Amino acid sequence: QVQLVESGGGLVQAGGSLRLSCAASGRAFSINTMGWYRQPPGKQRELVAAMTSGGSTNYADSVKGRFTISRDNAKDTVYLQMNSLKPDDTAVYYCNADVRPSGRSVTYNYWGQGTQVTVSS
Repeated sequence: QVQLVESGGGLVQAGGSLRLSCAASGRAFSINTMGWYRQPPGKQRELVAAMTSGGSTNYADSVKGRFTISRDNAKDTVYLQMNSLKPDDTAVYYCNADVRPSGRSVTYNYWGQGTQVTVSS
């Protein structure tokens, strides 16, 4: 079993910055893709950014140029640096990871508990 623990959310004014962190913990595993999703009030969850273990990235068009995803593979941690925040970025942000238990070929998808990001105008 793997747990994803997020931190770094909060309230910020438009134009400000926040940095989210997500650390994975558990026994004997490796992580393929790690990423961030968000769910604005009354809307569906959507991909924000993702990064493979090899460093390839994928961003939602709405955050390109403002958000940066990074990983520390040694710490099984993924970060999301969010700059030039807008009120439309207000959402619950969820960490997501594709995890492969050691010695097995299957992968499992895990979610964090979510962290609230609120951007005031």
